[in-house]
Amino acid sequence: MVALSGPSLVILAAGRARRYGGVKQLAPIGKHGEGVIDLLASDAYAAGFDDIVIVVNADTGPMIEQHVSWHWPKGRKVTFAVQTKLRGTVEAVLAAESSLDLSKPFGVSNADDLYGREAFMRLGAHLAESPEHCLVGFELDRALVGNLQVSRGTCMVEDGILTDIIERRNVHATNEGYDADDGLEPESLSPLTTVSMNLWGFQPSIVPFMRKAIEEHDFSQESEIQLSTFVGQLLKTEKPRFDVLHTRSRCIGVTHAQDLAVAQLLVRLEIEVGQRPEYAFAEGSTTTPPAVD
Repeated sequence: MVALSGPSLVILAAGRARRYGGVKQLAPIGKHGEGVIDLLASDAYAAGFDDIVIVVNADTGPMIEQHVSWHWPKGRKVTFAVQTKLRGTVEAVLAAESSLDLSKPFGVSNADDLYGREAFMRLGAHLAESPEHCLVGFELDRALVGNLQVSRGTCMVEDGILTDIIERRNVHATNEGYDADDGLEPESLSPLTTVSMNLWGFQPSIVPFMRKAIEEHDFSQESEIQLSTFVGQLLKTEKPRFDVLHTRSRCIGVTHAQDLAVAQLLVRLEIEVGQRPEYAFAEGSTTTPPAVD
């Protein structure tokens, strides 16, 4: 077997998608019906990621695994890990630990956000060349789809280095710009605010800190611990370096069922201007299962 030298990608697909009302990781946003997770994998492979670990929950995991077996290229290393306790994205990454080669860096992405091929290229290049952790930073006005409220991790950046990250809730567009109705200041956010969309690059040294965060977290007070909160706390205590990779890519997310039509249109526009290929993996691929004799 040929050794895998490129970074790994952990795709976080264990969410229950209560606001979407279905398996939104498979939401058909591609021109030929490809799911979000299909386009994610296509971008990751193009960016040099060698293997993918998909973190699923016990309920929808079999459906996602079956979909991948039908539609993804054969010969690629894809592993599934089950997050048994759905207590946030830090624990989701740790669910993938046993499937990762921790002698090399790894990326982390959501399964319901399409980040753009350029953003993935930047992430892949950084992990191949730099010993530092990183975060791909999106502009707020290019990280919202639809008009319903969402959460976004707002980033403080100095000289390209992440200094703090604060989770803002109930972020939505207004006639004047963007507001966050969460009681924090400032209430109004600039369209150019750098935000995290959970597209991270981690060195293996991050894993012990993740374990410690889970061990010390009081889940009776807060039921989940998210990557943005974890990194924000770590920046104050251990002060690791996180390079911020700024991108003008549009992050196309599917949070609510109403987002689907807009997401489909945005993907078609990317194809028309040459930002992504027409098919996720190969021309003539299909999103229907093979015939059963």
